[in-house]
Amino acid sequence: MKLMMVLFLVAFPMYCYAGSGCQLLQDVTEKCIDPGVSTVELKEFIQKYIPDNNTALAVDELKQCFLNQSNETLANANLMMILQ
Repeated sequence: MKLMMVLFLVAFPMYCYAGSGCQLLQDVTEKCIDPGVSTVELKEFIQKYIPDNNTALAVDELKQCFLNQSNETLANANLMMILQ
């Protein structure tokens, strides 16, 4: 899962750097971690950053990685993002 997160952040065309206080990055991360947000909702939120079908499939796979995790793991991932 960590590898998927790294790949997602590298492939995601952001206008700011991780850890710089970028609100968009924080919002996307929260939506990835939140099991109540569907894959479709996540893709709608970042639609302007998805240039092609391959990127859309990568977003689907990333979100599915988070959906496959336990609630405890998701809580730990959320805590990690808060503590950065």
